[in-house]
Amino acid sequence: MPLQTFRYAACGGFNTCLDISLFFVSYNYILKKQPIHVSFLTIGPHIAAFLIGFAVTFPIGFYLSRYVVFQETSVRKREQLGRYFTVVLGCLLLNYGFLKLFVDVFHWYATPSKMITTIFVVAFSYITQKNYTFKKLPDF
Repeated sequence: MPLQTFRYAACGGFNTCLDISLFFVSYNYILKKQPIHVSFLTIGPHIAAFLIGFAVTFPIGFYLSRYVVFQETSVRKREQLGRYFTVVLGCLLLNYGFLKLFVDVFHWYATPSKMITTIFVVAFSYITQKNYTFKKLPDF
């Protein structure tokens, strides 16, 4: 296994475990499986729990990716952060879509749905982070 893939798996595994743990705690104990009512908008507890986890794991994921996984990148930090945020927006949409599908349409339990969703999102994230966000520029 290439070192970069191992580092991605280790850092991503840590961040994924943290994300799922935050989701579980937020969904079951903080939100108590109740929707959040904000003005004219109601957010389902599984979506709110996902957003709480995201607020913590987004910055951690960026710094682990930049300084541990993709160290040989030559892209400036500011540009990387913008690219990382763009990819993470895609991940947000995937998370939202799959959670809505699994929980609201299929009526699956929220935490296992989050775990299954994570499989799809991690695959998308690795491919896009490697080939877009932290792409190594060719040597001249």
